[in-house]
Amino acid sequence: MASSSTTGTAASSQNPTISRWLTVLLAFACGLIAANIYYAQPLVGPISTQLNLSEQASGLIVTMTQLGYGLGLLLVVPLGDLFENRRLAVSILAVGAFGLLISGFAGSVEPFLAASFLVGLGSVTVQILVPYAAHLAPDAIRGRVVGNVMSGLMLGIMLARPVASMITYFASWRAVFYLSFIGMVLLSAILRFTLPPRPVVARLKYHQMLASMVHLVKTTPALRRRALYHASMFGAFSLFWTTTPLLLAGPRFGLSQKGIALFALAGVAG
Repeated sequence: MASSSTTGTAASSQNPTISRWLTVLLAFACGLIAANIYYAQPLVGPISTQLNLSEQASGLIVTMTQLGYGLGLLLVVPLGDLFENRRLAVSILAVGAFGLLISGFAGSVEPFLAASFLVGLGSVTVQILVPYAAHLAPDAIRGRVVGNVMSGLMLGIMLARPVASMITYFASWRAVFYLSFIGMVLLSAILRFTLPPRPVVARLKYHQMLASMVHLVKTTPALRRRALYHASMFGAFSLFWTTTPLLLAGPRFGLSQKGIALFALAGVAG
């Protein structure tokens, strides 16, 4: 009986498990991190004005963040299969936090755009935490856990705009980046000391992982279709939320940052 009990304990300790509070923490973390990508969208006007960036080139503020995020998805996220996930997530998050700090201090266009790239790159931490949550969850509740974490991520995306506009209305656009930097530092510490480690045993080398993605695209028509669908949706989404604040703040509507915040808040319901 002692032997059987020991065997059962060992087996249960190997099974993945995730508590409710840890699920909430991961959902909160993903929302807070994902919001960093979208803070600048409703602030394109005041940022461009203060940094002397023309209206025609103001889209670069959003483009550089998305470029960093896209390259991070392609080149950084695969590292989650090679390195211990908690350490990797905290390390990449530190890159984003540094970008936020530089964004707040930037006095000219060039450092701000470079910092925006780092913010996007650091935000791919969410795509390390979501598979991490899936790994911790037992099969029976894995879908629910991933759904909850993704819900936190989506709330972060939608709430980022009204929050950024409201902070700018009462303070300045720089305060948005300062506060987010402080939030990322605190979040890094919390994740570092609360998340259980997840060591990985890689069967492929890094270059083989990148090559395997090319193979998947070539041999999986459904993947190509889904990529096209979502690229189109995300493109339309980004275009709308980049240009709409400029239109709302223009002479036709004359909305303040508070008005833009309320407009963006209505989008959260969707």
